[in-house]
Amino acid sequence: MALADDAKRNREEVRRLIAGIDDARAGALLKGAVDLHVHSGPSTMPRQLDHMEAAEEAAAAGMRAVLFKDHHYSVSPVIPMMERIFGNRDFAMYSGLVLNNSTGGLNPFVVDAQLKMGAKLIWMPTAHAANHIRSAHRKTRLASNVQLRNSPALTVVDPYGNILDEVKQILDLVAEFDVILSSGHLHVWEIWKLFDEARARGVKRLLVNHPMYGLHFTYDDIRDLAQLGALIEQSAGLYIDSRFNTYTPEELKEHILAAGVEHSSIGSDLGQVDNPTPVEGMRQAIKLCLALGFTDAEVRTMVADNPARLVGLTG
Repeated sequence: MALADDAKRNREEVRRLIAGIDDARAGALLKGAVDLHVHSGPSTMPRQLDHMEAAEEAAAAGMRAVLFKDHHYSVSPVIPMMERIFGNRDFAMYSGLVLNNSTGGLNPFVVDAQLKMGAKLIWMPTAHAANHIRSAHRKTRLASNVQLRNSPALTVVDPYGNILDEVKQILDLVAEFDVILSSGHLHVWEIWKLFDEARARGVKRLLVNHPMYGLHFTYDDIRDLAQLGALIEQSAGLYIDSRFNTYTPEELKEHILAAGVEHSSIGSDLGQVDNPTPVEGMRQAIKLCLALGFTDAEVRTMVADNPARLVGLTG
């Protein structure tokens, strides 16, 4: 009950803060934005809009690109068909592969095939990560709302803390194709091991999703990984007027400043039913950042410039 009361107060404060931000100002910053964390459907979990609807809404808002994420399959192979149907609107669509058991787990052969079909991002395990499963047991963080068959809890290290050989092969593929490596829902201790190995193998595009949510980061971890070159993405859904609200507006500011604006991005992490759409989530996040004192230029850095550079959009 206390958590629910806190979330209610957070949402009320968000509504109060964003009410003072001009719609046109937020809309101007939404133009050119890149959302690397869109949970549209179809999916094993209920979604309020499909991939095409998510793309259409983003393009209508003037956004530059979206990247579709599903925990149990990759949208990458169908992007060319979506592009043909969608038409030339100066708008980019991407996807990638989450290395859960449902997609082959830590399998370099699957990764190789998906990269050759256009995947732009490889996430380490999320719903099937050992850290996720431990967290979901108490239903406090990273809980799943769909029950699939029980499957092994995945980790990227052996009992001695060494990176697994199959993970090293995956990192070599990520480096070869120069795509993004996300830490997924691993524990921060695993992420340090993973990113050290990744950098040693030539991986240049590193991404951490919602570091303070279920991954056991400290502010020092955020700062140090950002200084090593990782982009630190905050999930809009955890801060705005959403049923996933977990943190106060002031905590959003603290989480961003721990990495620094120059190392931060914002992804919606939205598409679920009974939540704002990804575009509306990004709009609220933009307004909230402005209300918290970030400048227009700083917000544009986080919602447009940094994610565009990470996914390889130039110009």
